[in-house]
Amino acid sequence: MSLQVGDKIRFERTFTLEDVKLFTEISCDEGAHHITPDEQGRLVIQGLLTATLPTKVGGDHNVLARTMNFEFVRPVFTGDTIVCEVTIEEFEKQENRTAIRASFVCINQNQKEVLTGNFSGVIL
Repeated sequence: MSLQVGDKIRFERTFTLEDVKLFTEISCDEGAHHITPDEQGRLVIQGLLTATLPTKVGGDHNVLARTMNFEFVRPVFTGDTIVCEVTIEEFEKQENRTAIRASFVCINQNQKEVLTGNFSGVIL
């Protein structure tokens, strides 16, 4: 897929208890809200685990990130399904690389924003 300015890339993911447990091991982010279920049996997803959604575009298109900005709007819980939409803002071919800049918004199954932000980088 060749990217162009204005392209929108969407995908979704439902976070599980296993996701949180694995990320807790890797990140050592052991806040009580990540390891103790609430009254509904849910855990709060680590913010940086939620932030893996927009970084998927980078992985899919071999982007070397230079900047990443996140605004964590509201918590994400195990069992939540999050749709992430990334919009390509800049895609400029240069001599030996391509500069890319994109914005994103992540929305839960209740149509509430949970994460917004942007990233920039290069594709070699």
